[in-house]
Amino acid sequence: MPDFSDELTAKREARVTLLTARRALTATQRVDAAASVVAELVTLVRRLRPRRMTGYVPVGAEPGGPDLPEALRAALPDDAELLLPVLRDDLDLDWAAYTGAGALVAAGRGMREPAGPRRGESAVAGAELVVVPALAVDRRGLRLGRGGGSYDRALARVPRATLTVALLHDGELVEALPAQPHDRPVRAVITPSGGLRTLGDAPGVDPPTSAGRTWVP
Repeated sequence: MPDFSDELTAKREARVTLLTARRALTATQRVDAAASVVAELVTLVRRLRPRRMTGYVPVGAEPGGPDLPEALRAALPDDAELLLPVLRDDLDLDWAAYTGAGALVAAGRGMREPAGPRRGESAVAGAELVVVPALAVDRRGLRLGRGGGSYDRALARVPRATLTVALLHDGELVEALPAQPHDRPVRAVITPSGGLRTLGDAPGVDPPTSAGRTWVP
């Protein structure tokens, strides 16, 4: 059996570096980054008009800011559904519909999640747009999370044709990240300065240009 201890150590070290950099951001930098990332994501949502999508409530210095779910709900068609994650005891993700900030409750690991009925772990498979957090993503689309494996399990349920997008700060789209077999890639990222970029060999995109690739719904 392969020994991935070096990759695991490298991941831990990368998380420390990335979290330290996020904590060093000023309040103004966080607000400005959130505004840019949300504006780009809202533009994408209005263009794709998904009938169901997933989002999350950013924690701490995560890109997007605490008002991200409300911005997404406002951008969706009236009959569309926004699902947010609900952390299970085994660190897998269930999902529930976002119905407003007043219906969010405090949960583990600093998260806030919907208090409504659970839709089951497989609900993410029916989403047409999946938005996830990340500490960093590399040029292949491989994502570095916080180490619980929650989103790797969720992304394993998402069809390959679905657009999966990670929200990042500038400097968090990197050349390469240490990876393990269970790691699941995303197909695109949004950064404050770079906007939307698709990654790796994601299907359904235009050929590369000097400005990166552009998603073609």
